[in-house]
Amino acid sequence: MTEDRLWYLQWIASLWEFPGKTKQMLLSRFPDPEELFRVTKDGWEELLAPKQVEIILRRQEEALADVRARLGNLAGSSLRAYLKEQYDNLGRQGISFVTMEQEEYPKRLREIPDPPLGIYYKGKLPEDEISVSIIGSRDCSGYGSYVASGLGKYLGERGIPVISGMARGIDGISQQAALEAGGLSYGVLGCGVDVCYPKSNERLYQKLTAHGGILSEYPPGTPPAPFNFPPRNRIVSGLSQAVVVVEAAVKSGTSITVSMALDQGRDVYVVPGRVTDRLSDGCNRLIKQGASVFTDPKSFVEELQETYFLQCVGPKKSKAKTKAPEVPKELQGLWALLDHTPKSVEELQKNLAEPLAIQDCTIRLMELTLSGLAKQVSPGQFCKA
Repeated sequence: MTEDRLWYLQWIASLWEFPGKTKQMLLSRFPDPEELFRVTKDGWEELLAPKQVEIILRRQEEALADVRARLGNLAGSSLRAYLKEQYDNLGRQGISFVTMEQEEYPKRLREIPDPPLGIYYKGKLPEDEISVSIIGSRDCSGYGSYVASGLGKYLGERGIPVISGMARGIDGISQQAALEAGGLSYGVLGCGVDVCYPKSNERLYQKLTAHGGILSEYPPGTPPAPFNFPPRNRIVSGLSQAVVVVEAAVKSGTSITVSMALDQGRDVYVVPGRVTDRLSDGCNRLIKQGASVFTDPKSFVEELQETYFLQCVGPKKSKAKTKAPEVPKELQGLWALLDHTPKSVEELQKNLAEPLAIQDCTIRLMELTLSGLAKQVSPGQFCKA
């Protein structure tokens, strides 16, 4: 990659108000930075929504005004000098920048449905290894704090990085415990990496920079606006092999992260709670929907290591061909609809090619279960074994 292109990509990435898809569109339409700055209001109105037009015109004018003031003309060399100055300013702040077009870009993040165009970071980037995201309530209970701290410590002692959002409560507690145990942790922010949010986690912020990293898709100086955090959550789960939910109410940001994690194919584990605890309502509901139950750090890590080994080594080492299971003809319709995401009897019945009464559908699902071809993860919820 040429330096010119890296400067240009950084400027596109700095349009923090724009979603990733819009940035990718700009990148494909305008491969030359000078061409981007020539587009008029009418041109932008054909490509962008009204609010986005206002933003891009303002950013254009700011850039061109800076060029006029410091460099005196609008030649292509001057625009390149402006873009270079913006990029070099990151280094002066101790901030690094990596794009999808570079090898250093985290491999796991590259594979998610909506990867960020670029990542700003302080410290270092996560490597392609076993890593765990621990998330949960900001206003956690003593029980939640105990579990988060214990799991963070256990992972830290074994060199397994903890990835979270550096928020108060479960996030910060687990990350602090991992660092105190001599491990690594990475904080993904919903603001610029030069902004410590929340301020109460200033000490943790400094530790993460020294023993892991602080990451964000938002450029330096971006404030911690509420609408920045849901997109941030996809990076938290995207960088992890598995997500552990310690405590969560029914309606919370944690549920957004879980949904994104499932879309990304990540394993989701949930710490069960008492039915009288409102902070466990979200966790218990996730278990009812088929999420894996977290019982203790040791067995959890063993499962992670086994999964990671099979993903990285198993398929390459194994020479034996897996024999396709023999499914009785009358059960094949249901079997074809099953995958590893739990589905209800009603959902399966509705999607059958040939009509089948609900009771007959249930009977056939039980036959598949007894044959070891399916499993019932909770009452009325089935998936492939």
